Amino acid sequence: MIRSMRIQSRIALSICAVLTIFAVAVLAGPPLLCWPYDIGGAKSLPFVGDNWRAADPNYNLQHLADDTLALLQPGTPVIVRMETIRRATVYAMKDGDIAARLLARFEARVNEAEKRGKPDALVLFDLGYLQETYKQTYGTDSLKNLALKNLAAGRDGYALIARSIQLRGSDPEMEFAAAIIQADGRASTSLRAVHFKQAIAGATEGSLLAKNLVTHAHLLQMKGTSLGELRAQLK
Repeated sequence: MIRSMRIQSRIALSICAVLTIFAVAVLAGPPLLCWPYDIGGAKSLPFVGDNWRAADPNYNLQHLADDTLALLQPGTPVIVRMETIRRATVYAMKDGDIAARLLARFEARVNEAEKRGKPDALVLFDLGYLQETYKQTYGTDSLKNLALKNLAAGRDGYALIARSIQLRGSDPEMEFAAAIIQADGRASTSLRAVHFKQAIAGATEGSLLAKNLVTHAHLLQMKGTSLGELRAQLK
């Protein structure tokens, strides 16, 4: 069974690469998986190249949950969290048990915070973003016939991120994440536009967010070479 899931995961990775090459309309491969984020010199899970799936072949998958959570500290910027979760998902696709374990650890953090009566916006964000990344990896129309277990089926990661934004008050990086989630070709165009506008309005020139807004704008049916150009299109 596990061997079969691993074979299916490799097929899914190949399909994602094909989708990236033959990009059409908004969706050019699952947005949360196939389009890496620029995190500058920030620390994340080990990758050995710029390719979206450049996982380190020598990485020990048994350490994935511990390593991922160790990177997602309170001071870790949201953009870095997004890339770390994206990389973690690439690794998790290699082993269904590892993927389930990773999701369970994220859920446990949320439950612990809720039991204390102190919901944590970043912990909620992490779980919501992981759920949505799993969905775009295993749940897109192009991949649904692979019979790969959809660990995030029936879970609303976007709702968790919306709640995170409410708890934070204002966070343009979370708005960017919410916009990218809505760029999978099936979600709400109006919500995508609202979140993207908030992200652009709150971004600072030269920031990691500004750089990623420019490089990912095509996923949101926009294009520009600078934050200023993107802002001009929203007027």
